[in-house]
Amino acid sequence: MLVQQSSQLKEEILKLKKEKDVVILAHNYQIPDVQDVADFTGDSLGLSRQASTVDQKTILFCGVNFMAETAAIISPDKKVLLPDLEAGCSLSDSITVEELRNWKKQHPDAIAVGYVNTTAEIKAELDYCCTSSNAVNVVKAIPEEKEILFLPDMFLGSYVAKMTGRKNMHIWAGECHVHAGIRPEDVTEKLNSLKDAEFVIHPECSCTTPIMYDVADGSYDGKKVSILSTEGMLNHVNQSKSKNFVVATETGILYKMRQQNPEKIFIPASEKAECQYMKMITLEKVYDALVNEKNIVTVPKEIADKARLAINRMLEVS
Repeated sequence: MLVQQSSQLKEEILKLKKEKDVVILAHNYQIPDVQDVADFTGDSLGLSRQASTVDQKTILFCGVNFMAETAAIISPDKKVLLPDLEAGCSLSDSITVEELRNWKKQHPDAIAVGYVNTTAEIKAELDYCCTSSNAVNVVKAIPEEKEILFLPDMFLGSYVAKMTGRKNMHIWAGECHVHAGIRPEDVTEKLNSLKDAEFVIHPECSCTTPIMYDVADGSYDGKKVSILSTEGMLNHVNQSKSKNFVVATETGILYKMRQQNPEKIFIPASEKAECQYMKMITLEKVYDALVNEKNIVTVPKEIADKARLAINRMLEVS
């Protein structure tokens, strides 16, 4: 019965989005049903790019609030809807605009680089925005003598510092509660349980730090390892000749991996790696937002104009 209801709701959503000229963007961590009705699925960077190029006048963003804000900043002429305004982000919450301003005062000549997982207010204070897929390239684009403030994710920051060799990076002590909860012992246990498994890992994971030096040479405990953004993970497993994978990120990504590679086996590094905020978006809420065109996400013009500079720099750096 539930499957039938779900199927009917999907049909209604697909019909409505065409009638109303709405594009649905969904993050890779969304539930399978929501990914199924999306026009585009992807990571923060990929979806930001889509938001800036789609023809439709309304964007229904299935993700968390900072993502919908980013879409509204990039596309000020479009209406951006979020199925649930309460869909927040523990990483975004780990720094306030007052804390960032104070930090900048302590380092007046530094370049502020902020992860896209931040509020519009924070982005308005940044010199550069970045995502996990281009953070290394963004930092490499900054002159070496320039001091850098990197925020808010300490694990991504540590990874970037390691990969770029920067000694003048100050890193904010924020974290994503989902990625921080994936422990090295979880990883070891899963790798030992699956023969010839490749290990793919998101740089926000806390387990990147203790294994960083092993990973630098492309292996961990004799296993092949790749540290990648969610979109990078999908591309990698599609192209890899390996059959078995242990995946260290939010479990939502496994749906697409299995869909695109039915002959391969994917197991999560931790079954507990679920973001309750991402999972707040349901088919019912998507349908409701479409029908009533509610939960419009807006960003004040002054903040949006400042934030757009940092976001555009992110989009310019591959």
